[in-house]
Amino acid sequence: MRMVTLAATQMACTWDHAANIAQAEVLVRKAAAQGAQIILLPELFETPYFCQDRLGEFLDLARPITENPAVRHFQALARELGVVLPISVFERAGQNFFNTVAVVDADGALLGTYRKSHIPDSLGYSEKFYFSPGDTGFRVWRTAYAAIGVGICWDQWFPETHRAMALMGADVLLFPTAIGTEPSLHELDCSGHWQRTMQGQAGANVMPLVASNRIGTEAGREGTAMTFFGHSFIADQTGDKLCDAGRSEPGVLTATFDLDAIARHRAFWGTFRDRRPELYGALMTLDGAHRHAVGA
Repeated sequence: MRMVTLAATQMACTWDHAANIAQAEVLVRKAAAQGAQIILLPELFETPYFCQDRLGEFLDLARPITENPAVRHFQALARELGVVLPISVFERAGQNFFNTVAVVDADGALLGTYRKSHIPDSLGYSEKFYFSPGDTGFRVWRTAYAAIGVGICWDQWFPETHRAMALMGADVLLFPTAIGTEPSLHELDCSGHWQRTMQGQAGANVMPLVASNRIGTEAGREGTAMTFFGHSFIADQTGDKLCDAGRSEPGVLTATFDLDAIARHRAFWGTFRDRRPELYGALMTLDGAHRHAVGA
């Protein structure tokens, strides 16, 4: 048996950077006290979700990974507690900016980074103003407790994200998230749609999945406001939602899995054995048809 305990967390974020770091540490310590070995914090938890606005001053929030105070802080905490921590940060690299996860192993070592591949652009989610599309490709890390694949928020809506990381050998899938009401359509509540999309991918890949969202209402500077709907959750390898943190309270969820038993289940189920990659060429195109460059 290869047992691992996973944790989802959720929290509200303010412009008090130190307070956000402190609150995140409280959640990590609480999860570790409950036996969690891999603990997921929400997307960009160091600040409010600044992507509501298109303001150049927010680019100053970005830091190189090696200079980011949250990464350094949680490297020390991971080492102290012996836990794995994917840390979502705003990264500056040369002249570019990325929405990035730094993966910290249980000894505090920085295993590497993943840069968000799918960048949304809609009212309230103006991420293309801030972030270049990620250039790392999907990645999987062999941590002290499991091989983990980490996507970021909008990535979770694309089944290719989950399948790529599964094919690369992930044992579990993790998605730090910042998602809530749509500023242009306040009556729309997509929390159920959001969860069901990922539950389906957990089941399709026969692999546990953890999603950590933020909570609370955040006002933008250009007249918008968003209420993040929480509902952080953990799904098992069949897509069954084991636990849900609810809409408005900060908290920690944990679930324990036997990775060896799940690997046997996955092999038995045959969805990887029976794949037909040679038939999936349409997935390499935008419109399902055109495969040639203009003028070719």
